[in-house]
Amino acid sequence: MMENLQFVICDIDNTLVSPLTHDMQEKTKEVIRKLHAHGIHFGLASGRPLDEINAQVVRWGLEKETTMLLGMNGCELWDRNDDTLHSYYLLKKEWIKEILELMKPFDLNPYMYLDGGRFLCTRMDEMVQYSAEKVGKKIVLVNDMSEFYKEENAKLMFRIPEDRMEEIEAYVSKHASPYYKAFKTQTTMLEFSNINVSKAYTMIEYCKRQNIDVENVMAFGDMSNDNDMLEASGLGVCLLNGGEDTKAIADIITEKTCDEEGFAYFIEDHIFKPRGW
Repeated sequence: MMENLQFVICDIDNTLVSPLTHDMQEKTKEVIRKLHAHGIHFGLASGRPLDEINAQVVRWGLEKETTMLLGMNGCELWDRNDDTLHSYYLLKKEWIKEILELMKPFDLNPYMYLDGGRFLCTRMDEMVQYSAEKVGKKIVLVNDMSEFYKEENAKLMFRIPEDRMEEIEAYVSKHASPYYKAFKTQTTMLEFSNINVSKAYTMIEYCKRQNIDVENVMAFGDMSNDNDMLEASGLGVCLLNGGEDTKAIADIITEKTCDEEGFAYFIEDHIFKPRGW
């Protein structure tokens, strides 16, 4: 499988990192180190900002092995080969204001990442507190909604009860914009970003920088925001625990879930063993 594999890129949550432990398991780390030892680029692609992703990489001890970080679903790229940062496609201030008005009927708690490790939201609730504490962000509560659209930003997020997600997705779809899009990044998370933002775009930009043929890229994901990346890569792999829409567009589905280290076993079975590594 993929005789000329050059680059493996992976979503993090529910793809590499178990939702049960919120950490990377040892077999997965070993596989990533082995990919690096054989000269294969390895990257992480997440909806999180780069500082959070990098903090995880450091905690896992994979600084040397991780050659690129893709943040904010494609708004940010850190090419670690030459230590350069690149930014793409932010939400304009007027679009953020429009999204807040669009979502107002549902009385949700919008939140947004700001510079300086800050986490902007309108009220404290259990999920916001959990999210902020998990990534070490300072929560900033605001009463004036204009605080959200003082500057351009990569994304605006809404935590939604799982049993209401389908209803709200349908509502947003009926009010589609030519400027921004909404997509589900978890079963309880809906995110809005510039319509041009995609993990695929930034993955391809990295490939151009490193002279990698996209046909020699293997991409792993589990949710809708990974779909374009899986479609653009030479081989798109969805985890067994992934969403149905992602499974539908993937070239192949792992035999094990993220909890069972499906990524690691897939790489071992389809890359390492056939090559005698």
